[in-house]
Amino acid sequence: MPANASDARALLRWYDRHRRELPWRAPPGATQDPYRVWLSEVMLQQTTAAAVVPYFERFIERFPTLGALAAAPETEVLAAWAGLGYYSRARNLHRTARAVAERGLPREPAGLAALPGIGGYTAAAVAAIAFGAPVVPVDGNVIRVLARRHAVTEPLPGAMGAIRAAAEALAGEPAVRRRAGDFAQALFDLGAGICTPAAPACLLCPWERSCAANEAGIAESLPRRPPKRARPHRYGAHFWLVDGAGRVLLRRRPEAGLLGGMTELPGTAWREEKWREAEALAAAPMHASWRKLGEVQHGFTHFTLSLEVFAASVAKIRAEGFLRPAEGLGDEALPSVMRKCVGLARAAILPP
Repeated sequence: MPANASDARALLRWYDRHRRELPWRAPPGATQDPYRVWLSEVMLQQTTAAAVVPYFERFIERFPTLGALAAAPETEVLAAWAGLGYYSRARNLHRTARAVAERGLPREPAGLAALPGIGGYTAAAVAAIAFGAPVVPVDGNVIRVLARRHAVTEPLPGAMGAIRAAAEALAGEPAVRRRAGDFAQALFDLGAGICTPAAPACLLCPWERSCAANEAGIAESLPRRPPKRARPHRYGAHFWLVDGAGRVLLRRRPEAGLLGGMTELPGTAWREEKWREAEALAAAPMHASWRKLGEVQHGFTHFTLSLEVFAASVAKIRAEGFLRPAEGLGDEALPSVMRKCVGLARAAILPP
């Protein structure tokens, strides 16, 4: 089903009435702030808008401009990002801010895509929304909307060729070229609120009559995906070690790899085989009277993690790492899984 001008105009009319109010969006008629657009798009990678809003508001309060972000130490940026996950995003965000602080963000997708951490989708989204570039960014919502509108029944990722061709056809429509940013956000909102993964509200959709999947009665089954593989399970142990002054031992993870550069409690490697207690304690940062507090569970994209948490108190800590007051770790760059470990330790040891 080819794109047509009436469909593009219909979606924009729908968007003008039903657009979501989000803190990174400029009000109707106002100029978008490229920094806020870029920041929001990086935060929205692998994360829902509802989850991003409070993080975005805190982050923009702490780093209100591109220059402020560029001038900040990386440790502060990681601390502000803590809990949002996928921490390489924060490091790349900071690197890009430093690279473009003087000249600003490039206006075209190619220039944006050359920057750290900006892939094809993010480059297209920032170019369209912040600078009006005539492109249609293809994220998960757009994949779903276009797969249904064109009844693309081939499973992903094989369906992406047809979906990208549909997006390019829409990008060429005059109405889209005039309002590229609004059209991109209209597609995002349509997928988030109407063309949802389950039980799409087809009767409320501005494209109801031109949607081939709706006409065929197969909208809810699209896009089709290959069967999910079972996620592997990994195991580890981490150690809550406190000195006589009430300070806890922390360390920084290596820059490369998962959770790179973030702060953690000392611990073992994460592996597929469960650690025996004696084996885990052999990896403790110091010899001490360790006691097991319990276990935390955490899900990453590609595996599930179980961590046993042990605790001990000593008069003086002699181990690699750095010390912070045990009662105030809120400003540390602790990823969500470490916040769970800290929460377990605080609940078991510290007074309410």
